[in-house]
Amino acid sequence: MSDIHAELLAAQARRQPVALAIIVDSARSVPRRPGAKMLVYVDGTTSGTVGGGEMEARTIAECLDALTVGKPRRLSYALVDPTSGDPGVCGGEVEIYVEPYMPQRTLFVIGAGHVGAAVAHLATWLGHRVVVWDDREGIAETIDDLDDAVVLGGSLAQALETEPIDEHTQVVMVTRNVALDVEILPHVLATKSPYIGLMGSNRRWETTRAQLVEAGHSDEELDRVVSPIGLEIHAETPAEIAVSIMAEIIGTANDG
Repeated sequence: MSDIHAELLAAQARRQPVALAIIVDSARSVPRRPGAKMLVYVDGTTSGTVGGGEMEARTIAECLDALTVGKPRRLSYALVDPTSGDPGVCGGEVEIYVEPYMPQRTLFVIGAGHVGAAVAHLATWLGHRVVVWDDREGIAETIDDLDDAVVLGGSLAQALETEPIDEHTQVVMVTRNVALDVEILPHVLATKSPYIGLMGSNRRWETTRAQLVEAGHSDEELDRVVSPIGLEIHAETPAEIAVSIMAEIIGTANDG
């Protein structure tokens, strides 16, 4: 395994977004040949090189844009005439493939009752990395067959130290009462999660929201919360509710 590939795997293990740029074709005189690789991180730092100079500067910019949109791209550069906009004068052509490597999408399930367990099972089957938290003793037994899930107990603050919620983590709250929602939501709202869903009726959310407003939370903060959660498919069983929740999450993520 090359050093670049080892570094790429290490970045993935850290859940750190990174783009790989690799020269896939070239002709005539170019600074680097096919197989040359470079990693580009979201802060613009790099590892490796595809040739330096203006061509590499443009490639870095393309990598950063690819990380923003989450899609690969193929770049073609002629290195002939800078007065015509070419990024070099070597005399050749080069093609570079850019692929962004984003952290695996994580679903953080708060509440491991019947619905929470169903959501965790379905999300795992759909390929999500799953984290489940519940403050009740022995609740892990409800999902003891999910070998790949991270199951946490204790306080939510402690759980978030172990498994931080970042911009690649969607949150599903399937909790047991308003008091717990009022306690938990400030911790979740302090994260960069792109999706915070809360199960419950409109009346329950109105009650929860009113208490959070009274505690000093702004409408802008609270507008991030989706409640009731899930698509309206007249779901009744925990499995059906899990389908409606995951369908909404998939749709929201794909719209983004």
